[in-house]
Amino acid sequence: MNDLLNRRFLRWQIKLLLVFNRRAAALERVDALLALDAEDLYALATRAHLLSEQGDKPGAVEALERVVALQPSQAAGWFNLGFLREDLGRIDEAEAAFRQAIALDDKFDRAWYGLALCLIRQRRFDDAVTALKRNTELQPMSPYGWYQLARVHVDRQEPDEAAKIIRHLRRFEPKVAAQLERETGLGKAQT
Repeated sequence: MNDLLNRRFLRWQIKLLLVFNRRAAALERVDALLALDAEDLYALATRAHLLSEQGDKPGAVEALERVVALQPSQAAGWFNLGFLREDLGRIDEAEAAFRQAIALDDKFDRAWYGLALCLIRQRRFDDAVTALKRNTELQPMSPYGWYQLARVHVDRQEPDEAAKIIRHLRRFEPKVAAQLERETGLGKAQT
């Protein structure tokens, strides 16, 4: 009973410290919570978040690897792990994490986007197009997938496809369309 009360009190302290932006003190409490229960998913996820904010991405990845080992059926954990691995340049491992998130939740639009970014970095443009098309199906009003899809079409020497996307973006994201026009040289005269 005492152990349960200690864990609850530590969780309460962590939340309160985070409200007041006392991140270092919150991390100390997280570590104390993990000392009581090394498999506390809340503590591990919070540790990953705090370490990532502090710039300790490898430490954050380690915490998230523990999260997915304990809870392998949760797509969000795999997505977060993929995001950090991609940020660290561990592209093959990031791809695997995003694919696992998608296998668990085929409608996880951000995982499709993350997967596409990995595929782009690997210069696997055909696969990236597939992932970006799925992302834009799931999030048709988000400019990020459309932007990357247009860039991939330019890289694949398909300016007509990129121009179609620019025209599409002009309807709801004119600033992104203008940015693509500047970056690709596909001005209004060409579209």
